[in-house]
Amino acid sequence: MTILSARQKLQHFMSVQSENSDLLKAQYRAFTRQMPMMYFILLSSTWALAITHMQFAPLWLTVAMPALFTAGCMLRVMFWWRTRGIDPKPDVAHAALVRANRLAIGIATIFTAWSFLLVPYGNAYTQSHVAFYMAITVISCIFCLMYVRSAAFIVALIVNGAFVVFFVASKQPTFIAIAINVLLVCAGMMSILMTNYRNFERMVVSQQRTQALSNENLQLANIDSLTDLPNRRAFFAHLEAELEKAKVEGTRLALGVIDLDGFKPVNDLYGHSVGDRLLVKVSSRLATALKASRAFRLGGDEFAIVAPIVPEDEQLVANANAISEQLRAPYHMPEGTVHVSASMGIAVFPNLASTLEQLFDRADYALYHAKKTRRGGAVLFDAEHEKQINIEARIEHLLKQADLENELSVVFQPIVDVCCQKTVGFEALARWSNPTLGHVSPAQFFSIAERAGIVGSLTRPLLKKALACALKWEEHLRFSFNLSAHDLNSCEGVLSLIGIIENSGFDARRLDLEITETAFAHDFEQVKQSVEVLRRLGCGISLDDFGTGYSSLTRLHALPLTKIKVDRSFVTGLHERPASYKIVKSLLTLSRDMGLECVVEGVETPEELAALAGLGGTLVQGYVYSPPLREEDVGEFLSRKSIDIAVTGHQ
Repeated sequence: MTILSARQKLQHFMSVQSENSDLLKAQYRAFTRQMPMMYFILLSSTWALAITHMQFAPLWLTVAMPALFTAGCMLRVMFWWRTRGIDPKPDVAHAALVRANRLAIGIATIFTAWSFLLVPYGNAYTQSHVAFYMAITVISCIFCLMYVRSAAFIVALIVNGAFVVFFVASKQPTFIAIAINVLLVCAGMMSILMTNYRNFERMVVSQQRTQALSNENLQLANIDSLTDLPNRRAFFAHLEAELEKAKVEGTRLALGVIDLDGFKPVNDLYGHSVGDRLLVKVSSRLATALKASRAFRLGGDEFAIVAPIVPEDEQLVANANAISEQLRAPYHMPEGTVHVSASMGIAVFPNLASTLEQLFDRADYALYHAKKTRRGGAVLFDAEHEKQINIEARIEHLLKQADLENELSVVFQPIVDVCCQKTVGFEALARWSNPTLGHVSPAQFFSIAERAGIVGSLTRPLLKKALACALKWEEHLRFSFNLSAHDLNSCEGVLSLIGIIENSGFDARRLDLEITETAFAHDFEQVKQSVEVLRRLGCGISLDDFGTGYSSLTRLHALPLTKIKVDRSFVTGLHERPASYKIVKSLLTLSRDMGLECVVEGVETPEELAALAGLGGTLVQGYVYSPPLREEDVGEFLSRKSIDIAVTGHQ
């Protein structure tokens, strides 16, 4: 067993190990750097020894043999010099090191034999030179071969073994002493070489582990831990690389940005664990639906697709709609069947987008329009969108430069109790007249202000103006004012609103502050806290455009609401559309069951009004009674003994 173990160890030392590919490559690189030096030392020492023996030994020993050695060594030097900068494959490195082992046997044997052939010639000095040559050369070669342990052992065994045996057999005390000395020195050197090699091996293994850890960290940094899709960081890196490739090759590149419609109510109703599992299922479907394209998770319920192979625009939109259709199919969970849809915005390079920033922004803009006009479908960014971007950019610029105190104004639309045909309050509506743009639609400038994060600068002057007007009304009239989600997103914003209300002198108990369901898409806990503070002040809280968003009943119960407002989209043609009739009926019933008042807005025709009255609706707002009124017209409207139903056209 011991003999077998020793033999196995010897075989291990004398062979090139191929288990660790990185170690093989490191050995190869170190070896190629040191081979030219080894051959230079070997040849210079050989010629020095040959020259000292030229007058004693035949020419074939002192000239022909060294010349032959030189030719062979120079060929090897040229080979290693050519390959010094190559990063070899593991099998190539292993083959080269095995060849080096074999050459070590041949070179050590030939040079040792040549040295012994010179011993009989000359005097004691030349014999001493032979001994010195063998000792110093083998030491130099061992050092040069230190990173190829097997070759170093082979050279040491052959040269030193022959050296010790030969000179001990000479029975000359000096040569015996030299042989013993060289043996001890070489033994010490081999011990140092072993230590050095182990350190070299540990260094390579340590570098492997560090590289593996670095690769793992890099993967973790670029992979979304929930869905296993590449994350936002990987997305921008990939998009940049594909964009550069498309520029060089002159090809098109498409970017699709996806947002899930109805995801937040799933989180609210079932909890975040179900929401996470839904995202995993969505990611799986998305990855399965794609072929040449790649999917990414940008964060939350937002995904992206980078498509380097782009068909014609019509087919591109058709493909995107097909993906949206697959994502719309029901998701069966243990907790229940979940339904979401996926809106997608698409932009194409180089069509209307020449940079990474433009491509992403325009895909995002197309997504915004998809959610507004084609929820659950795909919209391709086109020239009309670019025109709209330029218009909106101009509006945003002028909004930031505007004298809002003077340019903003307020109009008031009556809210009427249909049972007694009396006005119970007014809703304040914003108007903006700019010297450059003229009159700008509130639907347009408010959405731009919200996206630009400057809507608070509009809310404050409008609220001050509206409260100053409402202060002149009779005390039984209520006043409604719309708040943006941004107005509720911070304690500072709410405190600013409270300061305006308290300084106005208007009774907060007559004030209804309207929020939309889009506020729930923001920090709901902060929105809830803000609403509760305003409610404690005495303000009523109305949920505007009810039914158009994705708020769950859980969230409705969580807010201290006093009123809901039914969006006009359900009212238009109410008497002719059975689906709308049923929806409005359900919403009126829900409001009564929740103990909330219900205002139906956007009523424009006597037929719609009659249908609402038949459903039990009491509070109505719309052109059927009056368009929004200027401050000076409110008094005249209120002075009428009865409210006439208007049938004239309007804007």
